[in-house]
Formats: sequence, C-alpha cells, structure tokens
Amino acid sequence: MVRARHIPLQHQTQADEEDTINTAETSRHPLDPASILNAKKTLLELLSRAGVFRDEAEELIALVEAGAIADAHSEAGKADVPPGEHGEPYATGWHDGARAVSDAFVRVAERALERAIGQAMSDAVGDDAAPGHHVVGRVDVERAKVAVTPLYLSFSDVSNLDPEVSDEVLTAVLGTMSVVGRIGYSGRLKEFTETHRKRLAEVYAQYGPGSRIAVHGRYSLLHSPTSVAVLERLTAAPSALRAEWEQAELPPAWLDGLTTAWDAPHAPPG
Repeated sequence: MVRARHIPLQHQTQADEEDTINTAETSRHPLDPASILNAKKTLLELLSRAGVFRDEAEELIALVEAGAIADAHSEAGKADVPPGEHGEPYATGWHDGARAVSDAFVRVAERALERAIGQAMSDAVGDDAAPGHHVVGRVDVERAKVAVTPLYLSFSDVSNLDPEVSDEVLTAVLGTMSVVGRIGYSGRLKEFTETHRKRLAEVYAQYGPGSRIAVHGRYSLLHSPTSVAVLERLTAAPSALRAEWEQAELPPAWLDGLTTAWDAPHAPPG
C-alpha cells in the first residue's frame, strides 16, 4: 500500500504563499506605469547630476520613446501575413487587425515625438523646410556630434589640427533644417556617406589629415568631424548653408575650401 505523504500545515501554508507570490510576479508585466515613471525619474536625476538640464533630458527621453515605438511599429508590420493556411476570411481578419495595430503605433509614435519637440512638430512641413524661429539647441548639436564622429573616422584619422569650432559649425549646419529635419539628420548623414563613400574617401585622402597639404588654412575643416556634416549640406542645401555660415561669421575660406575639394576631388590641390 502506498501511503499518502503528510505535509505539515506550516509547510503547506508557506508553499501556498510562495505559489501565490510567483503567480503574482509572472502574471503581471514588469513594465507597469509606476515602474516606467520610476525609471524616467531616475534617469532625469542621473542626467541632472551630469549637468544636463531637465528640458534637454526630457527631450532625449521622449525621442528614445518615439524611436522604440517606431521599432515596435516596424515589428508589427512583419505580422501582416497570417501564419499557416486558414482560409481567406481568416487572412482578411488577420490583415485588418495587423493594420489597426500598426496604425495605432503610428499615432502613439507621433504623440511621443510631439512631446519631444513640441509645437515645432506641427509647424514643420519637411526635412529642409525653413527653420523659422526654432533655435538650434544644445541637444541638437550634441546629437549631431555623436552622428558625425564615427562617420568621419571611417575616412580619416583623428587630427591635432581640428579647429575648435565644432559647436559653431554644427549650429550653422543644423540651422538650414527644420526641427523635424534635425531629428532625422543622423539617418541622412549615414545615407549620404554610404552613397558617396568613394568620393569622400578621395577627398579626405587628398586634403585631409595625412595628405601632403595637411597644414593648409583653406582645408582646415577637413581635419574636423564636422566636415562630413558640412559636405552633406553643400550637396543638399548650399544656399541655405552659406546664409547660415555668414550669419555665424565663420571663415568663408573654410567653406570655399570644402566646396573646391568636393567639386574637384581628382584635381591637384590649388
């Protein structure tokens, strides 16, 4: 005869409590509103200690949120095709449901982006729309620095002759774009370098660090990562760039040197 195992009442109660706790922990998604808010407040506090103003930190957090939602939208789009063979009515319902979820993600991402850049979102009409009165902020400049540096280093080495005017140059560059254009400038820079990789390599080889004209005032900006951004604007919005350049009172020779190098990359240095 098999005897039933006797479990003391105290142990039974403890086991029941553990099962209840485990069930509660696994049935609830950890990213509840209170936990998300806690993470945001913690990040804001840490960034504040690092000297980042609250409005700048909130803008960056909102941009990351918008990006995460955009990624989720992209993933939801992959579910547009139903799994298996269930017939046309099932496929139609699946497609409509996937489209509804995708559209909802788009609206949520737009609201997140609006929180990041405010009224400027509705004012902008395109990537290269007139920038109006939207001042280029520190976060705009810092994002541009993060974007251009690795692109520059893919063509050139670090130079000791880097002109110490990165902020001024990037402010002029970003001033040619709408606020929405600035948000997506990293992607545009990446596309520009991929499209013109061979030409950029030639320019930096002939005029940049390591070339036989490494010390030359006219081509000084090619010793700076900001030159990638300037070259992109020279191809996309040359008139707007020159206007911003003059307003910032940057050396005209730098812009002329980059124009010469870009327009005649195979010509000997003049």
